[in-house]
Amino acid sequence: MSDSPQPQPDHRDSGTDIVDIPFRTLLYRSMFFEWMVADISAARNLFERRALVQHNRRMCHYLPVYLRRWSVLTACDFGLGLLAERALQASVVSAWFFTWSCVSLTGMVILSVAWIFLSNSRMS
Repeated sequence: MSDSPQPQPDHRDSGTDIVDIPFRTLLYRSMFFEWMVADISAARNLFERRALVQHNRRMCHYLPVYLRRWSVLTACDFGLGLLAERALQASVVSAWFFTWSCVSLTGMVILSVAWIFLSNSRMS
């Protein structure tokens, strides 16, 4: 009898690679879009800048999905603020929810402007 560990069978399909991403990272990526756009200021020359701009324009296709998520978040925050104010008579809690609805509304404005500029820009 040997003390060496026995190899475990791999039950995954050999043609696919499964990447284990932590839940915090998935949650961040589901709400914020900055991870998928490239930083144009990091370009060293004109060709790299052009490639990064094209990459960002391709990625703007996904921005309406993020806009939808932020609009649901804004509506939920506003609704919870109304509920806390009217039903629970908790003014501090309602102020907290209303503040977060304003913050998420600001995020929606930023997201909308980024989407409009990236999807409608004229490149030569």
